[in-house]
Amino acid sequence: MGRNKLTLFIFIALIAGIFVGSVYNVKVVDQLNIKISQADKQIKAADVRLVEVKDTTTAEFKALKLQKADLQKAKKKADTEREDKLTGFSVLSDIFLRLIKMVVAPLVFTTLVVGVAKVGDAGSVGRIGGKTMLWFISATLVSLLLGMLLVNFFRPGEAMHLPLPDSHLGTDIKAAAISLRDFISHVFPRSFIESMANNEILQIVIFALFFGVATGAIGEKGHIVVEFMDSAAHVILKITGYVMKLAPIAVFGAITVVVAKQGLSILSTYAIFIGEFYTSLLILWVVIIAAGFIILNKRAFRLVNNIKDAMLVAFSTSTSEAAYPRVLIELERFGCSNKIVSFVLPLGYSFNLDGSMMYMTFASLFLAQSYGIHLSFVQQLTMLLILMLTSKGVAGVPRASLVVIAGTIAMFGIPEAGLGLLIGIDPLLDMGRSATNVLGNAMATAVVSKWEGELGEEQPMVEEE
Repeated sequence: MGRNKLTLFIFIALIAGIFVGSVYNVKVVDQLNIKISQADKQIKAADVRLVEVKDTTTAEFKALKLQKADLQKAKKKADTEREDKLTGFSVLSDIFLRLIKMVVAPLVFTTLVVGVAKVGDAGSVGRIGGKTMLWFISATLVSLLLGMLLVNFFRPGEAMHLPLPDSHLGTDIKAAAISLRDFISHVFPRSFIESMANNEILQIVIFALFFGVATGAIGEKGHIVVEFMDSAAHVILKITGYVMKLAPIAVFGAITVVVAKQGLSILSTYAIFIGEFYTSLLILWVVIIAAGFIILNKRAFRLVNNIKDAMLVAFSTSTSEAAYPRVLIELERFGCSNKIVSFVLPLGYSFNLDGSMMYMTFASLFLAQSYGIHLSFVQQLTMLLILMLTSKGVAGVPRASLVVIAGTIAMFGIPEAGLGLLIGIDPLLDMGRSATNVLGNAMATAVVSKWEGELGEEQPMVEEE
């Protein structure tokens, strides 16, 4: 399937998914959605009354507790029924995502080992790594700062006027622990096999860096390993070609499920926030492409055109990992050196999630505004730096950003219960930030290739069999 055909089919699948999802929303799951919505309202009302009852030993308090438990059971039952009715669609995207995750870990390992071994000595690895991290840290800071500036400019939370909830009310999102020990254990693998099994990209990158440097250091014997890894990478890329043919079906399934659950009405309810966030993402796109244009000239626009189908896949499935294999192929076709692509792109998936970075400051300050909590400029900058550190190594999977936000907002007195505002629309926001992550990583790889003098001419498009 040619690149243009794939883009067309993905776009058709996107439109078809919106149509089928909206029909399903009205005709099939409408009653279940109403039940879930009503149960949600009643649970919130019960929470408010529980806060008002000061004596926890009274019959009224116990009755409210039982009522809340019954409502939660009813909500869970309706939720399960809804999931069952949508299984046929969700399984389409599940199969695709599982197949992509199946190839991502071995692809990162084999390509990175080859890349590092070809770079040669540890000094060269350090030089390229230094340039890469310079771009990543700059891009992260720009994304976070832009999110902070734009949320202060738009002030989307001010229209919410939410009362501060009681401290014991929370959400089912587990907050990310912010400790040095947790960070270290997340970065450095205890077992390479465990890292591969759990698709821990950052840990795989660390092991591959050691393996690649050691392979390059043993000279002649290392050539056999490099050739084997290179061949294995090509086999995995061939598998990727087969898997990508399923992308339109996966996109159709994923979009249908989102629209069937949320309905098109969610767009009007949160129109201001969604509109302002996507406007902010477009501004970030302009900044990323402009930065790329300074170094790559007109080829920056060509790169965006080349990766559009990969971005569409990331947008539709809400995970930038789904686009990883495709981006890798397109970057090599664009003229980027194989060793630079193999080195920079896996690192980017752990350290350079531009869309997610912007979302973290945007969403955190949106919640502060919603509760009327004023944060000074210094506090906002502190939050920005904490988010910068705690977000590193967060996998490109759905909802990862919410976990980091949950761990950060509590430090600034912002109620965790506020995340309930974001949970409903998070799938819609995740689409935009996943596509932005893909753009940011592709641009970073092309820029580092240019800096290293390793950016060649674009390869002609070869039709896949």
